Amino acid sequence: MSPKPSRIATVDELRALGHPVRWRILRLCYDEALTNQQLAQRLDSSPATTLRHIRALVAAGFLAPEPVRTGERGALERPYRATGRTWGLVVDVNLEPTLLGQQVELAVLSAHRAEMIEAGPEAPRDAARGMLRLRQESARELRDRLTTLLAEFAARDEPDGERLSYLWSLIARAPSESVTSARSD
Repeated sequence: MSPKPSRIATVDELRALGHPVRWRILRLCYDEALTNQQLAQRLDSSPATTLRHIRALVAAGFLAPEPVRTGERGALERPYRATGRTWGLVVDVNLEPTLLGQQVELAVLSAHRAEMIEAGPEAPRDAARGMLRLRQESARELRDRLTTLLAEFAARDEPDGERLSYLWSLIARAPSESVTSARSD
């Protein structure tokens, strides 16, 4: 899937993306179309619960149903595939309700953590964590350059390449408390 231009997420889209299982479904349906039963098995979830998540993603346009097909046992089944509409989706911090954006961010973190666990300790991974002190214009430049770099690599979409998951997050740290002590003589 090719990168899409950035756009501000609607409240309905944020609600649809506010659960980590939904992010897992989108990632699983990125490479191949999967049915409700296949997703439930991979997520170790009940088909009814999985279908509820699928319906929310379809309603928001993040998951698209594909034509009905005949399954391995001869039963008809409907597969679903991720549409790629989450690429470039921006959470507007000024959008009400304000906790909804944070809920989506935490769902993304939780889904990424689940993927790390599923991959196992032997899976190759690269991770970096650090702290920066940047002026607003430098922070904007960092975001823009990383977004451009990620878009460049996403556009390659090499079918024979290694399947990778990444997480890019930049958050302002809470201000440190200034400790003042008053001395009395």
